[in-house]
Amino acid sequence: MRRAAVIPLVILCLTAPLTAGCGSGTSGTPAPTAPAVRVKPAFDTRRARTDRGLVVRARGGRLGEVRAHAAGVPVPGRLDASGTVWRSDWALKPGAEYTVTARAAGPGGPPAVARGRFRTRVPEHAFGVASAVPLPGETVGVGMPVILDFDTAVRDRAAVERALQVTSEVPVEGAWRWVSDTRVVYRTRSYWAPRQRVTVTAHLSGVRAAPGVYGTADRTFAFTVGRAQSSVVDARTHQMTVTRDGAVVQRMAISAGMGTTREYTTTSGVHLTMDKGDPVRMVSPGREKGEPGYYDKLIDHAVRISDSGEYVHALDNVWAQGRANVSHGCINARPDQAAWFFAASRRGDPVTITGTDRELEWDNGWGFWQLPWEEWLLGSALNSPAPTPLPQR
Repeated sequence: MRRAAVIPLVILCLTAPLTAGCGSGTSGTPAPTAPAVRVKPAFDTRRARTDRGLVVRARGGRLGEVRAHAAGVPVPGRLDASGTVWRSDWALKPGAEYTVTARAAGPGGPPAVARGRFRTRVPEHAFGVASAVPLPGETVGVGMPVILDFDTAVRDRAAVERALQVTSEVPVEGAWRWVSDTRVVYRTRSYWAPRQRVTVTAHLSGVRAAPGVYGTADRTFAFTVGRAQSSVVDARTHQMTVTRDGAVVQRMAISAGMGTTREYTTTSGVHLTMDKGDPVRMVSPGREKGEPGYYDKLIDHAVRISDSGEYVHALDNVWAQGRANVSHGCINARPDQAAWFFAASRRGDPVTITGTDRELEWDNGWGFWQLPWEEWLLGSALNSPAPTPLPQR
């Protein structure tokens, strides 16, 4: 008699948590990762890039402390919303040694601590601010722009623009606009609030302007916005009204450009007072001595309002002032009133002219207020209305 084969019974554990008698009894939940800290540039680097700044990251936890110094000076920076990434606000100084201490804590083990140092590279070529307007400590009008000229052509405009910071005691919206490879202009959306201090800082140290070209020093200056003075000129009625802090302080009969040619036509639009002289030599443009219309005169109490030769100035032709436009494009007024305006004017005071068929170009002198705000923003390398710069990355 044949016996049946015996087939052994095998029980497979497919899922350990569902079968108590199978497996090693572990819960299957991953063990927490011990916290770790990573610093970039890496410690002991001898020629670290400057334009990417300092970045500290935590893994498996959150940063509780980040301290960084260069030559004993704290490095400003900020922690992101997750608490895991800290970035320096600005680029790093070239040829400097940095020391960093960072701590991170998490649920997976003891806190992690990273301590070390690195050194940044020295650039092949340096660039910086060649000139700035306004002058440090200058008191200006409410329409004043900030104009920075660089000593080298800037190819990475966005990087340089991120490094430019304007802070005012009264918050205001403003933006930079590039007008050339070496010039950038800051204009506010509306006029500055009067009687406040404004500080401009170009955090250029370590910023890359072009291949091999880096900033080696920051530049900071401050100016004061004074009283709110503005003037309105109507070339049709031949009148000029000066207002200060909302009250009329002077009414002046004037004579504007005769309008027989383009150059003799006063420009309409929002001008700013740019500089002044007493006297100023004025020579007819494009004419030689002896030709019709040639002149070469010294003019008293002249306040410049454009780059095309327009001034508000004194002239003793009271027969025309208030009655007819007979000038070569300037606004002339009675000598005593022109002297008053000369003394009362500060750079950046708005002078709005109406009543002519020639419009002031936005890039004629400081005609920046001729551009609508949305159009002004298009000249920003960041294309953003926010005046607060972003950290260097």
